[in-house]
Parts: sequence; structure tokens; C-alpha cells
Amino acid sequence: MSKVVIYSSDWCPYCIRAKQLLTNKGVSFDEIRVDGKPDLRAEMTRKAGRTSVPQIWIDNNHVGGCDELYALERAGKLDALLRA
Repeated sequence: MSKVVIYSSDWCPYCIRAKQLLTNKGVSFDEIRVDGKPDLRAEMTRKAGRTSVPQIWIDNNHVGGCDELYALERAGKLDALLRA
């Protein structure tokens, strides 16, 4: 099973949706909350090139945010990434 990392915020509806999809698929993930932690948000921004949450990695591949995660699911590609 692939390693999944998600940078998130507690009050972000997109973060909640992304985590919900992963949880429904039985995928465990490491969550890094950036609320009130400018150093962690800066780390995420440096890695992703984006400032918004969530930012999701499957193994070392940056997937993007919630919309991209759901697009992979709709395209039937998410399960293969998660099993890699």
C-alpha cells in the first residue's frame, strides 16, 4: 500500500471531503495540520507550489488537492496509485 500524506486544515471542507474519500477506501494517511503553524504551511507551499489545502501526496507523487483526488477517482486511476 502506498504512503499517503495530506496537509490539511481542521475547518476546510475540501480537506474533510478528501479525507473522507481516503477513509471510505480504507486508506490510512499521515495528516499534517497547518492551522496556526506557518512553518508547516510554508513547507507545504514549498513542496507543492500551492498555498491552499488540502495538498496530497501518494508516495512521492504530488496529486494536488481535493478536486484532483476526486478526478483520479472518477477516471478510475486512484486505486492503482494507492496500490503501487
